[in-house]
Amino acid sequence: MYMSIDSQNIDVEDDGDSRCCCSHGHRSSLNLQTQHGGTICLVCFSNLISNPLSPTIHVSYALSQLSRSLSIPQFLHSVVTFHPHFFVSPLVTALSSFDDEPIAEQVVNLILNLAASSDPSVCREFVTRVSDRVSSGALGWSPRQLHTLHCLGVLLNCEKEDDLHVHIKDIYSLISVLVTGLQLPSEEIRGEVLFVLYKLSVLDSISEAGDGSDMLIPFCPKLLYLLTDVLLKTQNDDVRLNCIALLTMLARRQLLREESVYDIGNMSLAGEVSSKETEDRAKGASLVNLFAEAIKGPLLSSESQVQIGTLDLLFHYLSSIGNSGDQIQVLVEENIADYLFEILRLSENKDPEVQMCLQVLNLLSNSEEAFRPRLVVGFSTLVPVLRYVTEVPFHPVQCETLKLIYECISECPGAVSTSQLEELVLVLIKMLIKHSDGEMGMVPETFIMACSVFVALMRSPTCNGALDLSKSILEAVKHAILACLYVSERNINQILQCLYLLNEAYAYSHDANSTHTSKLELRSGVLDICRTHLLPWLTTGINEMEEEIILGLLEIFHSILLLHCNINSREFAETLMSFCWFSFSYGCLGLYAGDRMKQRIYLLLGSLIDSLLGNDTGQPIEDAALHLPSDPVDLLFMLGQRSTDSLDFSPCQSAALLIMYTSSLYDERLADDKLVLASLEQYVLLNSSDFHDWTTDNLMVTRLVNLYSLLRGLGNMNYQIHYSREAEEIIFQLINNGKWDLLSARIHTLSLKWLFQQENITPSLCHQILNFCRNYNLEGDAVIIGNSNQTVNVQTLAELVSIEDNYGARIFVCLLAQLAEEDGQEHDIIYVLNLMATMIHICPAASNQLSLHGIGTSIRTQCFSTTTFMPILILVFSSLSSVHPKTLLADQSWVAVTMKMIEYSILPIKDDVLSQESLFVIGILSLILHLSTNKVLEETSKPILFNTCIISVVNTIVCAASSKGPALVDHDEGTSTGETLIFVLLLHYFAVKSLHAILPGFVDWQNFLVSMNSSEPLAFIGIRCHDLCRLLHFGSPVVKIIASYCLLELFNRTSDQINSKHEELKCTFGYLMSIRNILEGLVFYNEPTVATNCALCLSVLLQWENLGKETEQLGKSSWFRLIIEEMTVSLAAPSVVSQSLTNSQTPAVLITIALLKLHKIPQWMRSVLNNSCISGILENLAATDLSSEILVLFRQLLKSDFLSTEQIATINQILQECRRHMYSNNNAQDGLPSEPIKKFPAMPYDLGDICRHLIDLMASEAYLDMDFWGFHMGSKKLLEEIELFFSTLTVDDDSCR
Repeated sequence: MYMSIDSQNIDVEDDGDSRCCCSHGHRSSLNLQTQHGGTICLVCFSNLISNPLSPTIHVSYALSQLSRSLSIPQFLHSVVTFHPHFFVSPLVTALSSFDDEPIAEQVVNLILNLAASSDPSVCREFVTRVSDRVSSGALGWSPRQLHTLHCLGVLLNCEKEDDLHVHIKDIYSLISVLVTGLQLPSEEIRGEVLFVLYKLSVLDSISEAGDGSDMLIPFCPKLLYLLTDVLLKTQNDDVRLNCIALLTMLARRQLLREESVYDIGNMSLAGEVSSKETEDRAKGASLVNLFAEAIKGPLLSSESQVQIGTLDLLFHYLSSIGNSGDQIQVLVEENIADYLFEILRLSENKDPEVQMCLQVLNLLSNSEEAFRPRLVVGFSTLVPVLRYVTEVPFHPVQCETLKLIYECISECPGAVSTSQLEELVLVLIKMLIKHSDGEMGMVPETFIMACSVFVALMRSPTCNGALDLSKSILEAVKHAILACLYVSERNINQILQCLYLLNEAYAYSHDANSTHTSKLELRSGVLDICRTHLLPWLTTGINEMEEEIILGLLEIFHSILLLHCNINSREFAETLMSFCWFSFSYGCLGLYAGDRMKQRIYLLLGSLIDSLLGNDTGQPIEDAALHLPSDPVDLLFMLGQRSTDSLDFSPCQSAALLIMYTSSLYDERLADDKLVLASLEQYVLLNSSDFHDWTTDNLMVTRLVNLYSLLRGLGNMNYQIHYSREAEEIIFQLINNGKWDLLSARIHTLSLKWLFQQENITPSLCHQILNFCRNYNLEGDAVIIGNSNQTVNVQTLAELVSIEDNYGARIFVCLLAQLAEEDGQEHDIIYVLNLMATMIHICPAASNQLSLHGIGTSIRTQCFSTTTFMPILILVFSSLSSVHPKTLLADQSWVAVTMKMIEYSILPIKDDVLSQESLFVIGILSLILHLSTNKVLEETSKPILFNTCIISVVNTIVCAASSKGPALVDHDEGTSTGETLIFVLLLHYFAVKSLHAILPGFVDWQNFLVSMNSSEPLAFIGIRCHDLCRLLHFGSPVVKIIASYCLLELFNRTSDQINSKHEELKCTFGYLMSIRNILEGLVFYNEPTVATNCALCLSVLLQWENLGKETEQLGKSSWFRLIIEEMTVSLAAPSVVSQSLTNSQTPAVLITIALLKLHKIPQWMRSVLNNSCISGILENLAATDLSSEILVLFRQLLKSDFLSTEQIATINQILQECRRHMYSNNNAQDGLPSEPIKKFPAMPYDLGDICRHLIDLMASEAYLDMDFWGFHMGSKKLLEEIELFFSTLTVDDDSCR
């Protein structure tokens, strides 16, 4: 054989004809020529490497040269094309002929190169020959055997083919040799053996018998023990990895089992397995014990691959044995679980350790009793692990982690500490929040387990002790519900578990400390979830829901109604009714006709009625649930039968009547009204004899009457419905015979209205109303239950009395008159009076109907006493303060009522204090005088105005008050003296208004301006101006307000008289100056009403300038100049003008306007209101700050030639902007109506309420009278003033032309 000397440049000669034989004469076809003329004789190469006696250096050199040549593509192509199988035999022989490890490594590399580059048949032949050498055992366990075994493993690991194992001729002999090799102490041999066995197992070899059994079965008992022994004793990680890999494959094939499982008859091929060995192993530890002991070391290995492989082995082993409790128990008792918890603790929450540990722990948990103590010890490790896995979307062991935590909490509740429980709650809530927000998905099994853990936490002693998790539970429930209801794919188990969590949360809110605020908030939150989420979801999607979900929801609603406090239960029951629950219930029965749904529906309806109408009210429905039909039409058919026809009819009819009655209260129509009325009439006609029996339940009769009257009322309202007069007569008999009790059951407003329209039963209604009055006065608001359309309450009665189409008002008036005719009815009279006053307060329109039906006459017939007088006064005041004046036109009874009140309460006095009753009467008298200005009660007002006793009382009180001087300010409305003075002033004001209205021209108003001796009193109620000025100057704030209105009214009346009759002013100049001095000081008073009224009074005084020369001094007052200067400074100050500021300057503006209207304007006005001052005001004034007073001022300035052309243009621009702003905001309507706004005092009345009401009336009248001055509140008047300014401007422009 000739080798090319230039080993660095081995090339194959391209010229195929240049061939030569080697020195041994071998054929030229077996000589592969190199590029530099050298050749390689394949025969010589084969002989060299196949001869065990060949020098190893020659063999190594030849192998290296061939390896280098094969690295050349052309040479390699020539070999694999023409001589693909030539090297198989010599290379295998060389592998088994030399102990030299480098030579073996070179041979293995060449074999791999040729196997990978050649046809697959070459690789197969290599496998066959190498496996034969190993199987023969001829090499013993020499290094050559080890090298050969290594080569076989490398070949089996080749990825070129998946069926190389089928080319092993005697695979059982091979395995037998390999099993024997496992018993050798060499780590290297064991590693190679384990790798080959692993590869054979991976290639899924089966026995030659072809019965489908695995080829390793005959060797398994011995093989398994050897593998566990190797794993237990080895310290080499490579050996461990191979051993673990092989054991894992065996576990996957379910071969890792106890010896007793295997058929000894199938082990004959294992040859070396003797009965003695089997007996020895039986006497020792079992395989599972050895296995547990063997994996402990790898579990705690610092090499992560070993640890992970061991965990994988353990997982597949446990998976293969299934639920074999004994073997799992052995592993747990061998502390494998403790090792796993330790791995978790040290893993720093890294996968795959966390994932695999939790999977194995989950399998170990099947041995419940043995695993439980280990779980308790390792629970603290699971909590941080849960935090980690829940932060990873769809982490594969979320469910397993939650399951382990659930088992620990539920089976060992005391093992969870408070801190751990709190942390768990936070983690779970965060998990549910992310899921509900769509931030992180969650498989249904994980969600179900999360809900289960929360339920277990709620039931744990820690949670029910000092720790209160109500807020956290509510948050979890809320997000769980949101996550369930609004997902695209609905999972029934997930929804049912979520409903279970909700139900447990509501039950938790009723546990210990159920009245605690947090528990109440939890309860309210659960109800809110049901109200805002579950109920709408159920009612809108019932047609697409599974029956189990509907039953689950109904069970929750039923639990809420059962586990109730009165408030929550009633509130939730009303919520259900807002969803038309009766109609919905029968809709469910139409979709699901099973007995479960039927029973659940009717039991829920029974509890619902209990909550709505009172405890045990729904019991008839619960008792007859199984016998009630699913169709409301069938229910009506059953109702229309005779009760004695069947034993089941009576309870079913009671239930049917209760269902129809309750649903009608909430305007639910379960069937056509005509059909319901027909069935009800048939029931009445067939069973009328039973109603008069003393054993008959009056409550049932009451419900029957209420339902019947509702159906009749609906017929009258919507359409003419045919009815049975005979049934109607029976109903009336039941009412008149006392079987019907208005207060014992709820009644619909329409039903009550129909009853009050029936004249035949008015006596019975009077009796029922009297009972209501008694109950109302004894219980107050307790008699009001439910809302206004379901209950007889004051609101309902007030609305009923206020309309004309019933006998409500007549019944009350007749009842009051009837009680007055009877003796000893004083308490009942008070009850009726109080209720009538309350009704008028609630519904003021009721006073109109009561007045039309003669309430005044009924009051006149009452006997005044110390107990009845105040209730009568309250009713009188309520009626007169609310009634429309037109209803009093023909009522003459009030004259007698008024005189009776005056005679009873107004007596001559010597001091300045009146009793509470007297003040109340004065308030009523003021109200009557006020009404007289509307041309009603005129004859009633005259005795008041000219009553000498009242005039004397007024003069006495005013004289006493005036004499107090500065001390009067201390007598405010909180004192008896101040309170009496206030009512006297109010009486004076309304007396002046009444005198002007009903006796025009009778009074000389200038007499009020003349200082007369007190021994010469007025012939009517009145207070002179100088007395009013004293009260205005020294009085308290309220006295100042009323006195200012009184003085202004007198000034207005005097001006009207002077202007209409062209009279001269009779009072002296000094008298007017004293009045002016008081009024000027009050222009700056901090109460706007007083300041404005005083400014208006001063304006009147200025108007009187033309009446006499002496009065010209009024316009020259330095005080007026100070007022105007203060106004200009305030309005011209930069950036401070606003609507509130312009309003506060109204008194000064009014005085300025009055001065500008004088024929001779004071000279100082032009110096104060100069161009710069007016320009400053205009620059600082916005369109939104305008008022009608400011516009009147601008108009007067324009008329008086105070404005320049530029200022007029500026005002024009401001007014146009103001008009646009008002139109754009739709504020063109007037701010005040044409009639005064009525403000009714609150109940119960006190003198403060009466006083405030009269002051409101006085203020509203005063503002309506302001048109006299050209001022008015509201946007309409503002628009009018804008137009007037433009008109004035146009007139001035025309005059200039």
